[in-house]
Amino acid sequence: MSFHFVLRASAAAMLAGTMLAAAAMPSMAESVIYRGNGGEPKSLDPAHTSIDIEEFILKDYLEGLTVYDPTGKLIPGAAESWTISPDGTVYTFKIRETAKWSDGSPVTADDFVFSFQRVESPKEAAEYATILYPIKNAEAINGGKADPSTLGIKAVDAKTLEITLERPTPYFLQLLAHQTALPVSKAAVTKFGADWVKPGNIVGNGAYVVTENVANDHLTSEKNKYYWDASNVKIDKVVYNPSEDAATTIRMFEAGELDTVYNFPADQTDFLKGKFSDQVHINQALATYYYVFDTRHAPFDDVRVRKALSMAVDRDFLADKIYAKAQLPAYSLVPPGIVGYTASLPDFAGKDQLDREDEAKALLKEAGYGEGGKPLKIDIRFNTNENHKKVATAVADMWKSLGAEVTIQNLDVKSHYAYLTEGGSFDVARAGWVADYADAENFLNLLVSTNTSFNYGHWKNEKFDELMAASYKEFDAAKRQKILSDAEAFVSAEQPVAPFMGSANLWLVSSKVKGWTDNAVNQHLTRFLSKD
Repeated sequence: MSFHFVLRASAAAMLAGTMLAAAAMPSMAESVIYRGNGGEPKSLDPAHTSIDIEEFILKDYLEGLTVYDPTGKLIPGAAESWTISPDGTVYTFKIRETAKWSDGSPVTADDFVFSFQRVESPKEAAEYATILYPIKNAEAINGGKADPSTLGIKAVDAKTLEITLERPTPYFLQLLAHQTALPVSKAAVTKFGADWVKPGNIVGNGAYVVTENVANDHLTSEKNKYYWDASNVKIDKVVYNPSEDAATTIRMFEAGELDTVYNFPADQTDFLKGKFSDQVHINQALATYYYVFDTRHAPFDDVRVRKALSMAVDRDFLADKIYAKAQLPAYSLVPPGIVGYTASLPDFAGKDQLDREDEAKALLKEAGYGEGGKPLKIDIRFNTNENHKKVATAVADMWKSLGAEVTIQNLDVKSHYAYLTEGGSFDVARAGWVADYADAENFLNLLVSTNTSFNYGHWKNEKFDELMAASYKEFDAAKRQKILSDAEAFVSAEQPVAPFMGSANLWLVSSKVKGWTDNAVNQHLTRFLSKD
């Protein structure tokens, strides 16, 4: 309706026209953020995810008892408050009275009981069940030695949840902010089974609800009108782009088609800073970039071969030349920055690179490889990413200088990690770990022999396992840290994994996006963002 027609219209028509015009005004337009997610999620079921690109989506549509604010500080989520018993083993949570699922039904304590029992049930085969092992009987249940009903969690009433632990766990509230501890709707899972995560069936308790999921193209979430804090959620719709093609996503960012891009090529840092200035975000994380050896078969079952290959890698080159100093050289699986912990480094960490290469050749010769020995063939697997490809190519060249025959292959990120967590055979594989909580145990637990999901190389060392078991029984903080450091000494000596770098979080964030704060835990929930 034109402006001139409205002037000649009756009062009633004028009112109607004004309402229509107001509805079309830009100020009333839908606020949409386009997020470059860095990869395709394997699943939208929190019981079957393990990596950050899945977490970014999950935490927009599901909310745990605790969450991280924009600065990385832990704050109340679905639980408005909690109390802890004097001995540190019983946590009592009050679920928000206004917490609802996206279908309008209330979020109850029983939903959390159902969700946690589901994660620990062997039938569910959750990849990350170990994260909740501090809960009483969780490990026994997951190992098929106890019934899920014996898990130390109960609904005192509809809005009161009680969780009992095996032992005091200082970082337990951090565990509850993990993607595995996100609740699922008992009603939706019961009704739809595995199909509950499909758009139309999916129900969440977070700020958004998934409305569309087109594989390898986009995933869309829209604001959940039933979310307890919906009035403060500024973004109406989130569109996640799963592309792993850095060149494409950078072009889309430049064209304004993406508002954020995760994991840009680090060697382009200077170029991108020149082009996008302070829209380039780099911050150090509690994270380690490493290669893992499959110790189930020769020659990687030989500690001499693993140690030789690890010491031959020039970590300074990887960090400086490939990652443009956006990452730091690393020799320990546990990254620096964990208060009270002293990492155990391998004996070659402080040696000159040329001396290390000579020692590596000698070790390989002792193991029967190299000049005059058996051929050393190595295949490196990595997940699709320009940075990872450059690292693999560089490492391959370093190992070729030892006389090895090296090939490289890649898979998309979800297929790569699915292959590893499901026990696929390999020679050497790229992996990375970002702290779920600021404790050395979070990294060292990856190598416990019973951790079938994340001990990708299936390394087993009884003394290491014994020390890790002892660390869970030691309540003195200083003594516990010493036990963990002693455990890491076995890792450094046997090199089942070769740590290369301390990782950084790499993002492109449009100046139109407000509320973004860099933080070590890499948490950026859309509910805290707005867009000009």
